[in-house]
Amino acid sequence: MSLTSALPGPAAAAPPRRLSHGTERFEGFRQKLLFLMMVGGAFVFAEPSPYEIGAALAIGAFCITGALTLQRVHMPLIFTLVAYCLGLTIAAIPVLGSLKVVPWVAVSWYLAITMVFFAMIAAENAEARLAIIVKGWTLAALIATLAGIAGYFRLFPGAFDLFTLYGRAKGTFNDPNVFGPFLIFPMLMAIQVFFRGSGRAMVKAGAVLGVTMLGLLLSFSRGAWIHFGLSAVLMIALLFLVARSRHERARIIIVCAAGLVLLAGLIVVALSFDKVAELMRERANFNQSYDNGPMGRFGRHVYGWQMALDLPNGIGPLQFSRFFPEDAHNVYLNSFMSGGWTAGIAYHVLVGLTLVVGLAASLRFRPTQPVAIALFASFSGLAFEGKIIDTEHWRHFWVLGGLLWGLCVAERVAVRRETN
Repeated sequence: MSLTSALPGPAAAAPPRRLSHGTERFEGFRQKLLFLMMVGGAFVFAEPSPYEIGAALAIGAFCITGALTLQRVHMPLIFTLVAYCLGLTIAAIPVLGSLKVVPWVAVSWYLAITMVFFAMIAAENAEARLAIIVKGWTLAALIATLAGIAGYFRLFPGAFDLFTLYGRAKGTFNDPNVFGPFLIFPMLMAIQVFFRGSGRAMVKAGAVLGVTMLGLLLSFSRGAWIHFGLSAVLMIALLFLVARSRHERARIIIVCAAGLVLLAGLIVVALSFDKVAELMRERANFNQSYDNGPMGRFGRHVYGWQMALDLPNGIGPLQFSRFFPEDAHNVYLNSFMSGGWTAGIAYHVLVGLTLVVGLAASLRFRPTQPVAIALFASFSGLAFEGKIIDTEHWRHFWVLGGLLWGLCVAERVAVRRETN
């Protein structure tokens, strides 16, 4: 199934920007490394992780073969990322002796580089490269989910200890709260198949969606549940908006209604297991002890913002828990506390600009529009989730953002070609 066969799309679109002859012959090799990089995203249990190693190989291959082109419209992204990372670096100087500060800052710079990398590769040959990214990410999500399910249900000796945390599925991740959100973009892409795909394609997408939906449920991550709900609603709303006919809109409505029934059935089946039902009741309660009180999650946000306003240089990376019982659990607050006003303002600008360019890419009738909509919806949900958890080192945040910038650049290049 092609990238664009999954949902209603444009009747006619500009041809994708072609690669130069000198770099086209290496494209297959580059795409293989890109696929391995995305699959490596499932294994985030240490820093540097297999994803970082795969990213280094992929970036190196694209650079050596001359396949990376920096466009002028990339400059706002680069300027914002440099300001953010410089703020973190300067704020880290007084606390360089603290454990893990240097690796944390180094990883921040590296993730910023990967965002620029994805912005550049999505600006050329976007349709083929996005197809590879979707396939690799989907495989990674399935690997992580199957591990999480095996751990939760103790399908083999040692699985529970390896793939769960506090009785919650975490798969091949360190934390259920990262594992759950990682699944959402492939889930959105699977949902799109039902809006236009063939019967065979829908069977495959249904299998992917069923497995990952169970993994999302067993992560018992309230943030991930909300993230998925917001992203799915936003994606469906955009698809309905850009649909080209009443028939397409009718199918979206029918599929959504059927999906809600199936989702309710999955939840009912899951709740038939006493262990699942008990943990579900606990996690569905938003009146948790660690959320409330003066030093609870939301109470310390208030005190943290007061500190952030009084400390232009912040307190340095990984230092928030020295002043409060736990970490910030708010990426926007943490950007100010970790990197001062420079990093804090830059991070807010980064998220805001990415939402703007992502929406612009989502509304353009191009072959990449289906994926652009899923990327934008997933990034939007992740941006919202950042209000209750620290997401600055979540690898897929930088992948989503970079791809949105790249697609926006690709659209501008295509428009410029059409007008010349």
